[in-house]
Amino acid sequence: MQSASPTFAPPTAHELKRAEGAVPVALPLPPEDQARSDLYALAARLLLAPADAALLRGLAAAEPIASTGADHSLADAWEKLTQAASVMDADAAAEEFETLFISSGTPALNPYGSLYLSGFMNDTPLAELRADLARFGIGRVRGVFESEDHLGALCETMRVLIAGGPGIRRQPLAQQQAFFEARIAPWYARCLDDIKKAEGANFYRLIAAFVAALLAIEAEAFAVEDGFDS
Repeated sequence: MQSASPTFAPPTAHELKRAEGAVPVALPLPPEDQARSDLYALAARLLLAPADAALLRGLAAAEPIASTGADHSLADAWEKLTQAASVMDADAAAEEFETLFISSGTPALNPYGSLYLSGFMNDTPLAELRADLARFGIGRVRGVFESEDHLGALCETMRVLIAGGPGIRRQPLAQQQAFFEARIAPWYARCLDDIKKAEGANFYRLIAAFVAALLAIEAEAFAVEDGFDS
């Protein structure tokens, strides 16, 4: 798996409730899991809100992601994203985000799992997702606008499953895989392809390519784990 942690610590974008009960102090994450957690956090931040000036500066200054094996997709997407961030203006990023994702009527893009899986917002897939999150002790915080099936929120959930959170235990790889394959894998590629092809998507076309490369590598890594277990 390609893995590297950006040289800055991106803020998390989707707040999570603290589960009831004490949680033992966890050991530090292995480097690969820390890198996965950091990249998921960045993907969540970029999908849930426009990049501000500080984030753009951090991206522009970030080191390259090292490639392993023949697949350079994540490293290439990261390079293009960081180069674009070096010349991107925060106001332009905010305007593009609003054009693509915010509207007084129907936005151009709606990156919600329920819509892609059932054709309707707030449908059965969202109810099933909320049941999964409840089992992990994760819930939507009052005042958070986006529903839990937003692709950015799901990336933040993956970060928490990997790294844990306040009152929320880290989950073993098998649980991470089960969640990814049930709640993200069936639709993320179509969603990100829609973002890449959307009229007016410039910086967000590169963000979508980065997130798509990250999630494709995760899917491939989980498939390899299945091969080892069989």
